[in-house]
Amino acid sequence: MKGSIIILAVFLSGVLLGRFVDMPEVLTADGPTLYALYALMFLVGISLGSDRQALQALKQQNLKIMLVPLATVAGTLAGTSLISFVLDGRSLTDCLAVGSGFGYYSLSSIFITQYKGAELGTIALMSNIMRELLTLLAAPLLVRCFGKLAPIAAGGATTADTTLPIIARYSGKEFTIISVVHGMAVDFSVPFLVTFFCTI
Repeated sequence: MKGSIIILAVFLSGVLLGRFVDMPEVLTADGPTLYALYALMFLVGISLGSDRQALQALKQQNLKIMLVPLATVAGTLAGTSLISFVLDGRSLTDCLAVGSGFGYYSLSSIFITQYKGAELGTIALMSNIMRELLTLLAAPLLVRCFGKLAPIAAGGATTADTTLPIIARYSGKEFTIISVVHGMAVDFSVPFLVTFFCTI
């Protein structure tokens, strides 16, 4: 839990600095964030490559590994379908389009804005950011209550990058490869599902 509080504190500090301090353009551009993510992925790769048990765990999974992203997609779409009955003024397809972002806010919110307008695009952006933050903050609780695959399912498309370190920490290094494969598979589904639900 302490690690989650530190992550939240760092994130909120960044938000406050970005809001109230005139930051240099070099820090606000997309480049530094992308390079930091590359460095993080490189370090996770070194950690994974040096862990023989994690590679052995992947060999044991075979095609069963694809059941995890399929369950994430099915569960998310089922949940957003149920939510659509509670929300006034939002259709089933609107809710499914937002849910189909799976945490990939930079892509899904742009698609939804183009097809459905800025209001739903903003809802998609906030929804997907909340999904990522929930995974980062609640990973220890998710593992304790629902098992080691729970943070992976909760993270959606983010499990191959931003939420990967927290998943490796709380689920274990043997779940790192599953997390990466899951993130890439869910990531791949986003443009197809979002555009499908936006256009029907």
